[in-house]
Amino acid sequence: MTRMAPRFTTADAPSVIPVFPLPGALLLPRGRLPLNIFEPRYLVMVDDAMKTDSRLIGMVQPKGEDGDDLFSIGCAGRITTLSETDDGRYLIGLSGVSRFRVVQEVEGFSPYRQAQVTWDEFTLDTKTPRQDGDDFDREAFLAIVERYFQAKSLDTDWDAFGKASEETIVNALCMICPFTEQEKQALLEAEDLSERRLTLRTLLTIDAAGEEGSGGLQ
Repeated sequence: MTRMAPRFTTADAPSVIPVFPLPGALLLPRGRLPLNIFEPRYLVMVDDAMKTDSRLIGMVQPKGEDGDDLFSIGCAGRITTLSETDDGRYLIGLSGVSRFRVVQEVEGFSPYRQAQVTWDEFTLDTKTPRQDGDDFDREAFLAIVERYFQAKSLDTDWDAFGKASEETIVNALCMICPFTEQEKQALLEAEDLSERRLTLRTLLTIDAAGEEGSGGLQ
């Protein structure tokens, strides 16, 4: 059984965390990201993270052709579920707690990458945002989502989507939709939920129109 971790606050968050550079993987505060860990260095990373009180792993996208450089902003997740398969893999679930800014990578003897980070810009990430405000037209937004899903030949549980909170809908779409790495980074770096939703709406509209224009929607 996983032990209870102390509530995350940016004031006492660690200044150095392990980072997992994974292209196209997006974690957001209060979002959940399942991961299949099989590379030896990342198995060690999970083992080491589980030995800490915070159980944090920083998800950050690599950039550049060789992937050596990292985007400056990522999101830390706490390991909240972990199981081991018969062939030695870890199936873990990360629960997003806060974004961070990479100050610099830290050299060390660990096989995985670590970074010195700062949390100062993202204190609001640990607070539940205002949701379903007057500027959120749920019906119109879901109509755009449905058009996008039709254009991409995707399917989902529309009843569940209709009942979910604004943040749950927005975060789920940001994480599961096949956006480019740059587009996912723009969603991650949006200042708050409202800005993220507006950015998401723009991406959904542009992508759906592109699919329709190329004959992707019949």
